[in-house]
Amino acid sequence: MKLTILINCPDQSGIIRSVTTFVHQQKGNVVYLDQHVDKQAGVFFMRLKSEFEQEIDLSSFKTDFEKELANEFNMEWDAYTDDYKPKMAIFVSKYNHCLYDLLSRYNSGELLVDIPFILSNHTDLKYVAEQFNIPYFHIPVTKATKDEAEDKQLELLEQYGVDFIVLARYMQIVSPKVIDVFPQKIINIHHSFLPAFAGAKPYHAAFERGVKIIGATSHYVTEDLDAGPIIEQDVTTVSHTHSVKDFIAKGRDLERIVLSRAVQLHVARKTMVYNNKTVIFS
Repeated sequence: MKLTILINCPDQSGIIRSVTTFVHQQKGNVVYLDQHVDKQAGVFFMRLKSEFEQEIDLSSFKTDFEKELANEFNMEWDAYTDDYKPKMAIFVSKYNHCLYDLLSRYNSGELLVDIPFILSNHTDLKYVAEQFNIPYFHIPVTKATKDEAEDKQLELLEQYGVDFIVLARYMQIVSPKVIDVFPQKIINIHHSFLPAFAGAKPYHAAFERGVKIIGATSHYVTEDLDAGPIIEQDVTTVSHTHSVKDFIAKGRDLERIVLSRAVQLHVARKTMVYNNKTVIFS
């Protein structure tokens, strides 16, 4: 049995020794440990993986850890077993490039999640869901129906026991009603031109400006639009020889790659959010 523990707390001496000793006392073996100290904020972060020869009672492990360590060091923490596949709902609109990429990785076994359903405010991509035998729910969204639509979304998310949401080019603003139920559990992807090239056609605007680099950013969703903690980013070069069509193609390639990396990091429990930033473990 493998167990991953994520910890953040005020920086102080003895944390690593105390945690590794506790794991040893529980007959576990530490196989990976990574830690980071934010000197300016005085905060300690740690990700630890351990193996146990026999199955352990996770509930009892957490209770003992909380009583013996977490309270003493004022920790925010959690522990996860590797045998659990988190349930990932995908929200989309009309663009299919990120959706196909995620589903292909899922279908090949590269992305270790369960996908209970795909949800969209349009019917355009229902055929994609059918190709992968995944339920597809169409919930239209307008200004008049947004509140009701999000109530329906939350009902589905609860019904299927969803752990986190991926916005694979879902072209709707997610309100606090949903965000508050899934804090640091909604992952979005967008082009990195924001806010310099905001609007409906950012690649056209970037082309007109003659930029030399385009990029993509994946982040956790917060109430501040496209300003949540960044998980993953990447860029590629462009030049005067590239057309707007080239910009769009290169941008979509980046969006696929960056979103996939972000989702993989989240699934592997390698991200920690603090002060609207992320600590990303290797």
